Amino acid sequence: MISKNKAKFIISLQKKKLRDKEGLFVIEGDKLVKEFLKAKITIKTLLAKPEFLNTLSVDMTRFVIDIVDASYDELKNISTLKTPHSAIAVVPVFESSFDSSKILDELCVALDCIQDPGNMGTIIRAAAWFGIKNIVCSLDCVNVYNPKVIQASMGAILHVNVYYSNLKSLVIQANEKKIPVFGTMLEGESIYNNKLDQKGIILLGNESIGISEELIPFITEKIKIPGATSAKPGIESLNVSMAASVVFSEFFRKSSLLTQY
Repeated sequence: MISKNKAKFIISLQKKKLRDKEGLFVIEGDKLVKEFLKAKITIKTLLAKPEFLNTLSVDMTRFVIDIVDASYDELKNISTLKTPHSAIAVVPVFESSFDSSKILDELCVALDCIQDPGNMGTIIRAAAWFGIKNIVCSLDCVNVYNPKVIQASMGAILHVNVYYSNLKSLVIQANEKKIPVFGTMLEGESIYNNKLDQKGIILLGNESIGISEELIPFITEKIKIPGATSAKPGIESLNVSMAASVVFSEFFRKSSLLTQY
């Protein structure tokens, strides 16, 4: 049974201010919770229906501090989903130190003012799929521990480091080290024609205004995804998370071709 205080506390973690203060975030869903359990991530509290708990081995619950039997109605009261699943968990935020010099040693992603949680989560998921380990977000990006971001990432957050930093400082450092900065822009060169170095920054801009004006001078390679037709009302460009998936895929494809020779 979930106590009133515990329910109130979990609901409060929907707010960034409380997540930052407590150093905790919430994950929801049978599959997502099991992914965290299998990864042996410390879980402060696991709240789940008895039938879900019965499917867990002793090894899967070794890193769970507190397990609470919960009914469907109790889970529904604390869930952010219209139709709650059988399990919700409270997890400590991931501790990671930002070291730009190490991040720039391999291909990474920089997100400039991404606001939509669904886009953020999908970009994280795509990065994980194509083997990109690090994402650096501008300070005005949506919070990575937003419940909708976690839901959209579908467990990929376990495989990608997400940092928040001043992007201008990062791209300046890349320029000084002669590391390419690939900016996704409508006036760029087709990604299918660009050689796409396997080291550098893939810079993706805001959903509405694209890449910030202050970052554009530091882009060394302007790239775009060519479409079948010229832009027209309703399809002027791809959604940023769709574009990210295509760009990541092409970087991965060209990297795979290089390893064959």
